[in-house]
Amino acid sequence: MNKTKGFTIIELIVVIAIIAVLAAVVAVNVVSYISKSRDAAIKSNMEAMTTDAAVFYDTTGVATYTNLCTDTTTGFATAYAAAQAQKKSAGTVDCDSSSTQWRAVVQLNNPTAANGWWCVDYTGVKKELATDPVGTATFCP
Repeated sequence: MNKTKGFTIIELIVVIAIIAVLAAVVAVNVVSYISKSRDAAIKSNMEAMTTDAAVFYDTTGVATYTNLCTDTTTGFATAYAAAQAQKKSAGTVDCDSSSTQWRAVVQLNNPTAANGWWCVDYTGVKKELATDPVGTATFCP
């Protein structure tokens, strides 16, 4: 009698199918976690912007937020650029400043519910907005 040892083709197909299902489940979770981590980076960078804006306001000598969005002396523009780098490829970004107020908005990658934009402003507000605030007031509504 000639007995061959090894796996049958059916056993190999079943094992490959199980591995494929597990890989699909892991891939979906990994993509979700990547989006969430990018959103956390956006929020963290924009949190730093509030401190940088206060430093800018105090060190300008004339107590103003004018040109804050392009300022490179306090790190505001660097933090804003870092937040933008984490956004969706076609996502919304906006930064407005005047002599008395400022506001910055970046679209999130993995929004909660119907919200999708993270907004910070001169009043210290840091929140997620349901609608795109670009072109509205110069503060987070």
